[in-house]
Amino acid sequence: MEDKILGIHHITAIAGEAQRNYDFYTKVLGLRLVKKTVNFDDPGTYHFYFGNETGTPGTILTFFPWTHVKPGRVGTGMATDIGYAVPAGSLDFWSNHFEKHQVRFGQIDEQFGEQILRFEDPDGLRIQLVVPAKADNRAPWVTSDINKDVAIKGFHNVVLALRNIKPTASILTDIFGYKLLQQEGNRYRFVTDAIENAAIVDLVEEPEVTHGLVAGGTNHHVAFRVKNEEQLMHFREIIESKGYNITPKIDRNYFYSLYFREPGGVLFELATDNPGFAIDEPVNELGTHLKLPVQYEPERATIERVLPKLIQ
Repeated sequence: MEDKILGIHHITAIAGEAQRNYDFYTKVLGLRLVKKTVNFDDPGTYHFYFGNETGTPGTILTFFPWTHVKPGRVGTGMATDIGYAVPAGSLDFWSNHFEKHQVRFGQIDEQFGEQILRFEDPDGLRIQLVVPAKADNRAPWVTSDINKDVAIKGFHNVVLALRNIKPTASILTDIFGYKLLQQEGNRYRFVTDAIENAAIVDLVEEPEVTHGLVAGGTNHHVAFRVKNEEQLMHFREIIESKGYNITPKIDRNYFYSLYFREPGGVLFELATDNPGFAIDEPVNELGTHLKLPVQYEPERATIERVLPKLIQ
């Protein structure tokens, strides 16, 4: 059994108002809402999954939207930035598109030899569009405003800010099968060759920066991808043998998960490809129905009354 993680599975962040979050990611960024469900621990809160047509691992950004959530603070011990891959020549379109929709964004820049455009979502979550050095051939979700020549393909990278990168780097290289590809100043790029896309983790070493506060507009955790439950439990044995506290296997309806906190403070999840988002609604209807974990189905009427109304 090959001991390599298959890149990023999904990233989960915290948002404020649900309607604003939905509108931004579907109408401004042009992603598909592939699943509308609830927080397993707080069923009065939505859990949104945005991605491509089928919610392929490596495209999925998920949110817990809490209407009155306090703003978080970006700092060390967290994932600070999400990088999405876009086609070459698309960044001018996105600059104009962001200006039209009053999105906060910066100038087109370069990092690790790749063009990037940084911006923030309505809650302040930091995201960047990246033109990869090697073209990303994944099929994107397209809308009437965003065609395939400019549409977001899925994740390119995620950025973790740390006081000291060495313990986290050891997790990536010794357990997950990543290798150090490149360094620019205090930024270290790690990549896995086990998958073509969503394969990059950037570690930024900032020993003097205050620890971040996970709340509105920040990332809650980063999930790494494994093929199936057998692989998941294989990695659990490895991680536990290294002395880390890791959860039992958890059924998240659309994948199976394990969680552990890496030494730098970032919450890591391992998540399986199976069974996928089409297990409880057909692909052409993904995201159109409120899907509840089986334990909450008897409370559906109450939950639907509590959840904010969402116009889709």
